[in-house]
Amino acid sequence: MPFSSFGLHPDLLRGIKEVGFTRPTPIQADAIPPALEGRDVLACAMTGSGKTAAFILPILHRLMGKPRGRTRALVITPTRELAAQIEQHLAELAVHTPLSGAAIFGGVAMGPQEHALRSGVDVVIATPGRLLDHFRHDYARLDSLEVLVLDEADRMLDMGFLPDIRKVLKHLPAKRQTMLFSATMPAPILELARELQRAPATVNLERKAAPAVGITQAVYPVPEALKSTLFLELIRRGDLKDVIVFTRTKHRANRLAEVLERGGVSVARIHGNRSQSQRTLALDGFKRGQYQVLVATDIVARGIDVEELSHVVNFDVPNVPDDYIHRVGRTARAEATGDAFTFVSPDEEGDLRAIERAVGRSLPRIVVSDFDYKAAPAERFEVPIGERIAAIRARRAEERKRAKEKAERRAANQAGHPPAREPRERRGGSPSAPSSTAASKGGRADVAHTTRRPASTEHAPRGDSHRSPSRAAATPPSTGRDRVKGAWSPARPRDDAGARSRSRDDQREQRGGAPRQDRRPDAHRDSHRASGTSPQSGAASGGRPRRPRRGGGARGDA
Repeated sequence: MPFSSFGLHPDLLRGIKEVGFTRPTPIQADAIPPALEGRDVLACAMTGSGKTAAFILPILHRLMGKPRGRTRALVITPTRELAAQIEQHLAELAVHTPLSGAAIFGGVAMGPQEHALRSGVDVVIATPGRLLDHFRHDYARLDSLEVLVLDEADRMLDMGFLPDIRKVLKHLPAKRQTMLFSATMPAPILELARELQRAPATVNLERKAAPAVGITQAVYPVPEALKSTLFLELIRRGDLKDVIVFTRTKHRANRLAEVLERGGVSVARIHGNRSQSQRTLALDGFKRGQYQVLVATDIVARGIDVEELSHVVNFDVPNVPDDYIHRVGRTARAEATGDAFTFVSPDEEGDLRAIERAVGRSLPRIVVSDFDYKAAPAERFEVPIGERIAAIRARRAEERKRAKEKAERRAANQAGHPPAREPRERRGGSPSAPSSTAASKGGRADVAHTTRRPASTEHAPRGDSHRSPSRAAATPPSTGRDRVKGAWSPARPRDDAGARSRSRDDQREQRGGAPRQDRRPDAHRDSHRASGTSPQSGAASGGRPRRPRRGGGARGDA
């Protein structure tokens, strides 16, 4: 049966041909016709069966020719990687149409996602948590929604997303088409389907979960301590080419990646503790062939499509048989072939027997020739959880100790804070400077008092003869620099002080006026000129010290 028999839009058929689809898979042949009719669909499909196109093609066909600017379809997925992959498939199939999609998930900025929702992108592919974050704002409205798809529904149930899905449903119109796809059909999923759907078309509900037909499965018995050594040996022998290897925990994924890097293997890792950019770069690099090995947890066990993946390795035996089926389903996708190997330690034999019961047969055991199964491991692969916790506590205790010492030093410095910085002339021990106690108590206020002249003196006419000579001598010429910086330091060194700070007499002479005469007797003026004080100021009288003129001698000198 060709895709043209479904009656799809010609532009979609062109995209299908360019993607390389020649004939529909069984799930596509069963799900696309009722979906095109607008019916609800409840489908059970094994991983790698092509179910993404089974709901993307009906959605695109339905939206062709409709007014744009409103989001009319929503696809909810359990993981970020799956959301990004569905968006990529949608773009490939809709390449000859004006329709577009946007992926909305956590770990990245919300700005571009907000723009997509405001502009009314045709199809939104989202994870439940980030979609609820957007629903807190007014711009995230899906009043025009026509189609809802829940992909990998059983995985969302396992991850605890069912309450979030119910919250999302409150923001959606009740009248819509709902399609639900799942690899397994546990009772909670069937109950959810009864709540969401009306007389759905069912596909393969009686199907038993099993790996794809083209997967060759085998088991490698090996001691737990030698698993990493055996894996590295299989790569060096060429038995493993491009491979995704699954570990039980994030810590074991990191440890295995470190062992492979030291062994000269190009490796990337992906798990929940990695940032979204790191996860995206790792997955894209593996798909491009930049890395030979991708070490992962179950975060990529659902829906991630890697073309022509030759091997999948279970470094640890999954605790749940369904997880095993989804892991090995990364290979032999779309009716291709691939190998799935599982490393089994003696402690994991019980979990392996549960898997064999689920798949309905005993898996063959393989013993690698010339491999020393009794050799002592070169290093301990996994640090026990107790030691890791103790190390974390010790590190945090050391950090708290350093923080406490830093706070004590800061408090000590504040308690013994040195006095405020004084003008340079006073710090240098000028004969006219008051004592340090007087300077600390009143010197700063005096300096601040002399930096701003009263309005009567600032705006006095040139011929003003009522100004006190001592006050005139004590008041320095005000400049823009002095007003900005604050209190003026009388002994501030300036290389061009004589050029920039001429006496008022020099300035008057430049303007054509006569110099101002000092009214004090010559002897009286000369005595104070020698001592650097004025009759009204000085240290002995308790008044403000006279500030020498910045350009050199007394005011009367020209």
